[in-house]
Amino acid sequence: MTHWIMDDIPEQDGTIVKRLDCLSEVHGECDHDSQRRRVYLTFDDGPNSVWTPKVLDVLAQHQVPATFCVLGMYAADHPKLIERMIVEGHEVANHTMTHRDLSKCDPDQVRCEILDVNATIKRTCPAAAMRYVRAPYGIWTKEVIAESAKAGLTALHWSVDPRDWSRPGVDAIVDAVLAAVCPGSIVLLHDGSPPGESAPHAHAASREQTVTALSRLIPALKERKFVISSLPQCWPTK
Repeated sequence: MTHWIMDDIPEQDGTIVKRLDCLSEVHGECDHDSQRRRVYLTFDDGPNSVWTPKVLDVLAQHQVPATFCVLGMYAADHPKLIERMIVEGHEVANHTMTHRDLSKCDPDQVRCEILDVNATIKRTCPAAAMRYVRAPYGIWTKEVIAESAKAGLTALHWSVDPRDWSRPGVDAIVDAVLAAVCPGSIVLLHDGSPPGESAPHAHAASREQTVTALSRLIPALKERKFVISSLPQCWPTK
């Protein structure tokens, strides 16, 4: 069965809420193949016209799947990249329209941030089946979880974060993932940057380190007998 991580989350007012039905790790699979050490690669903040094709090239070279948590405002500008993701066997997930901190939005804004992405992807690539949403900055509230569920989306978090967005160096990214990864891990990486950090010549927006690290990580994970997989298609009964 799939294992759902239920974490405590501090709200801004100091109260604690549960990250209900938020997928942070996957333990076991629908085929009950416990011998396969599965891990899952996810990419946030794209699609980006420079870095997403490079990430897709590396994934294609090694024939492994990934989940791309896309921003609706970028997806609308790069429909061919969304189509390429689907054609090459990857999954597209919802990362909101504009990468706002949803904990600071009113319910109508939260709803629009989520639903507008679904509508954009449906127009862009009708073949894309939207199953997941990932909150910007990983900030989950009861309202965000509720609106996600109303939209038919599962909240997707992560368990391994090498902070590649901060550009700590290729070695640091690779070492952080390999030190933390275990069977069922969901790895967070980035193929783009949020609005305001994505100017064509913005140094901080470069994902070159991520691309290079990915080309090293995939063989390293395989050497450790991990199987890089798509997120599972079936879920436990609630």
